[in-house]
Amino acid sequence: MRNVARTAVRASRLTSLRVLSAAMAPFPLHRGRRAVAIENSDLQVTVLEEGGHIAEVVDKRTGINPLWTPAWTSVEPSAFDPARHTEYGTGADAKLLAGIMGHNWCLDIFGPPSDQELAAGLGPHGEASVARYDVDAGGDRLAMRASFPLAGLEVERRLTLHDRSVHIVETVESLSSCDRPIGWTQHVTLGPPFLQKGVTEFRASATRSKVFEGAFGSADYLQAGAAFEWPIAPRANGGVADLRVFTDASSSSAYTAHLMDKQRRDAFFVAFKADERFAFGYVWAQADFPWLGIWEENRSRRQAPWSGRALTRGMEFGVSPFPETRRQMVDRNSLFNTPTYRWMPAKGRITAEYWIIVRSTDTIPESLERPSGGAS
Repeated sequence: MRNVARTAVRASRLTSLRVLSAAMAPFPLHRGRRAVAIENSDLQVTVLEEGGHIAEVVDKRTGINPLWTPAWTSVEPSAFDPARHTEYGTGADAKLLAGIMGHNWCLDIFGPPSDQELAAGLGPHGEASVARYDVDAGGDRLAMRASFPLAGLEVERRLTLHDRSVHIVETVESLSSCDRPIGWTQHVTLGPPFLQKGVTEFRASATRSKVFEGAFGSADYLQAGAAFEWPIAPRANGGVADLRVFTDASSSSAYTAHLMDKQRRDAFFVAFKADERFAFGYVWAQADFPWLGIWEENRSRRQAPWSGRALTRGMEFGVSPFPETRRQMVDRNSLFNTPTYRWMPAKGRITAEYWIIVRSTDTIPESLERPSGGAS
């Protein structure tokens, strides 16, 4: 009876939220997508209803949004038709790419599905990046909720603005009676004009690191599978690359995994553009997300929808070092004596929080801390 009552309450909550979303319709559009924006005197943050992507974090003092907006036209995941929307490619990731923007949430896998999961309807990075969310927003606060039927999860993400920072709290609840291993990654992607070749700088609380173990792209320049200490990575043809400065190569591709410093309670990354005197970064609990993946796509992917136009750097923090199938991450088990996935307890709830931070500064911060008075 307790389970029945709990299910009824959950259904009632979701129904009321859907009514709220319907009452708010039509959503204002952001680049052709239904979206909700919250703001204060310093920031405007826009979230897409479908996919839940944090599409932009605009600093009102400078007008800068560091997050990536793809060059191609975006469509709602629910409207995607593989037979009609061939401009997004024909791969398993076409639906995801059709709607991707800014910061997307990878749950409950980080990477591709297995062949069996794909046949059952699961796409790359899981349901979080293509689901429709019920959104309740007002002033400087936003709450978004969704159910993931394939994964058997209910999720909630809450955003609250505090001056030039954004506090984000995510809650994931399992409807399954079985413990299961999950991936959970914040796929933060930066793009132009903030991201500029040979100019944009980076710092992170990274320590031991490893290059992706196979071929990641057509213009890979790092030594596959090489272990190294942040930030100096070995090049495939000899020499080294300093990952603290975005590449100035005409074309390149790379992925590196980085263990966050276990001696620090909080992990961070920060990106900086000197000519704008602008720094942008994230802070999170190292225990929640021990890994940072750095993805680089510099005009190397020629297939649709990339067409050799994309310039991106992903700063992807989560529970897994590499984008790989669930079976692969479980088989890997650990890297540098650190787990490569997280257990989702049967009928359990997990909460994690992190912060987006914007600063005006003459030099790149060598560290980034949670805002004063931030939750712990």
